[in-house]
Amino acid sequence: MPWKSCSIMESRQEFVRLAEQGGVPIAELCRRFGISRQTGHAYLRRHRDEGATGLQDRSRRPHNSPRRSNAAIEAEVVQLRCRHPAWGGRKLARRLKDLGVADVPSPSTITEILRRHGLLNPEEASKHKPFQRFERARPNELWQMDFKGHFEIGRGRCHPLTVLDDHCRYSLGLIACGNETGETVRTQLTAIFRRYGLPEAMLADNGPPWGDRRIADYTAFEVWLMRLGIRLTHGRPYHPQTQGKDERFHRTLDVELLQSNRFADLADCQRKFDAWRRVYNEERPHEALGLATPASRYSASSTSFPERLPDPDYHATDIIRRVRHDGYAHFNGHKVMLSRAFAKSDIAFRPTATDGVWEAFFMRFKVAKIDLRDKEPQSETVRDVSEHLSGMSPV
Repeated sequence: MPWKSCSIMESRQEFVRLAEQGGVPIAELCRRFGISRQTGHAYLRRHRDEGATGLQDRSRRPHNSPRRSNAAIEAEVVQLRCRHPAWGGRKLARRLKDLGVADVPSPSTITEILRRHGLLNPEEASKHKPFQRFERARPNELWQMDFKGHFEIGRGRCHPLTVLDDHCRYSLGLIACGNETGETVRTQLTAIFRRYGLPEAMLADNGPPWGDRRIADYTAFEVWLMRLGIRLTHGRPYHPQTQGKDERFHRTLDVELLQSNRFADLADCQRKFDAWRRVYNEERPHEALGLATPASRYSASSTSFPERLPDPDYHATDIIRRVRHDGYAHFNGHKVMLSRAFAKSDIAFRPTATDGVWEAFFMRFKVAKIDLRDKEPQSETVRDVSEHLSGMSPV
């Protein structure tokens, strides 16, 4: 019968005594005691060499572990993990190499080190799965921007404004704002434009201040970007995954900074935002970049921010009309509704291949399509609301 844990030593001693007495083959004796022949012979050998002490339990740990990391490396791993509790094996391995640490273990070995030291959360680790990623071909081709959900601070509330380069996930701006007004966004974006130059396009959701999902109309903020030559595109309504990279950035910001800190005021928020943003851009390996850092892939735009907004420059063949304060413009004997956001601005009308159908342009952007074939002209706002970018991608 199998040995019971309460009398293991007694059973082993009895097995040895019976085996040494002879009369029953070792194989049969092993069967009776519920052990393998290899185990039975091992007990006999150990009893012969060491006596009763040889029958005690022994650690299965090997005497030598050539693949086991040395204590100094383990200390480096644990120390770095404690500074960045949300980083996994791949990020830690890459960062240790970037820091010049010799003989850095593989990511899987580092994961085992974390497990041995109780630094892994199995439930959280199970969430990490590969994602399909899409990105723009070069820096500044598209920037994503959004407000992360506001949160309470010691005095008031903080509304973090985030601006991210789509190509390399470089954080262009992480600003602690006191509100989410269009004027606040313009002020903060102006500072970012002055430092990094202008992107070709920007992606935002459909809510204020970027747009108004209730009506298909332009906002003053969008018109300001057009004057700078920047196309503003909007994600599909109620589909936050359209701005997947910025949404994923928000989650990383939440896990690595917001959950573990308290903030006295907006100035305190900004100090901590700036420190974390530097680590994110320059130190933290990014999985979507092959564990490179965003800073290693980003370069500033060659298009500088103009301190004076350029005026529209249209073709000689265009028909130019000034938009009134109420958003209407008079064209070919008709009163055409455009948008109040274009008030006091010049709009260019160009004919299409269809007789009686015209297109309206502001700067280089087509903003409306006008059908004059009916007595009451039909004006259809032209917007790009079908931008389909990546889902959430690992950072």
